[in-house]
Amino acid sequence: MTPPPGRKADRSAVVVGRAHAKVNLDLRVLGTRPDGYHELRTVFQSIELHDTLTAQETAGPFTLRCETPGVPLDSRNLVWRAAGALWKALGRDGDPADTLITLDKVIPMEAGLGGGSADAAAALQVLRRLWGGAPAELLREVGAEIGSDVPFFLSGGTALGLGRGEEIYPLVDLPRHWIVVVRPPFGVSTAEAYGWYDEDRAAGVREPRGELQILPVPWPTRAAQMVNDLEPPVIRRHPEILAIRGALRDAGAVASAMSGSGSAVFGLFQTRLQAARAQGSLSPMGGTIVLSRTLSRLEYEKRARPVLRRV
Repeated sequence: MTPPPGRKADRSAVVVGRAHAKVNLDLRVLGTRPDGYHELRTVFQSIELHDTLTAQETAGPFTLRCETPGVPLDSRNLVWRAAGALWKALGRDGDPADTLITLDKVIPMEAGLGGGSADAAAALQVLRRLWGGAPAELLREVGAEIGSDVPFFLSGGTALGLGRGEEIYPLVDLPRHWIVVVRPPFGVSTAEAYGWYDEDRAAGVREPRGELQILPVPWPTRAAQMVNDLEPPVIRRHPEILAIRGALRDAGAVASAMSGSGSAVFGLFQTRLQAARAQGSLSPMGGTIVLSRTLSRLEYEKRARPVLRRV
């Protein structure tokens, strides 16, 4: 590989980075944009649950490895797209080369937890380190091209997302909460969730008035109500999600909601003990149940920072 002028790439190096998941503390669909995407107002929240990416120099074409079944290892994967986009943005010719990325996948897929976008953002971070450096602004520009959520994962913490979700405005961090995430035995793709939302709107389906859940934060009330506009249309196709929400509240969650486009549902708890008890009580429901916690912006910055290891 040829490093940018004036810079030296880390030779014989391995760079390791974390890709932390997110939940949506609030998600409103405000309409459809001229470009066909939906106009959103959402509140992102980083959580401790994470995948791990390891990037290393190796002769030959760019390669992506992952042992998790169902994970594409070609251009359908956002990590692959991130590598190609950053390579081009750095002014390099052809396709990415001489690099191997190994993805240790822990974040459930088709869950609304942002796993693919988090992996893409982590790939940009580790490849920036491995390939000799790149300005933070360049990473943000490249990230926005890859996916709407990717810019959030370059900063983390608690943040307001506007536009397609790519316009990120930091908020005062949510006070630490423990989180129980329940991903039922089925997934919901982003395309399905938004398609069902549009279908129900076109059919004039009236949304039920949900329970008001106000979070203890100094944000505008409208952005702290734990409302997810995608939840009703998904629940109409998968009523199990409503049952999970109720079970989390019955187990002591101060608030619960579907995250993003689903299918994962999460509950916020004030103590780890409460969350651990809830995790145990929900285990008979099946699926994947994860105990995690929220991350502040500073915690996220420290945990998501790539680590260089010489080999």
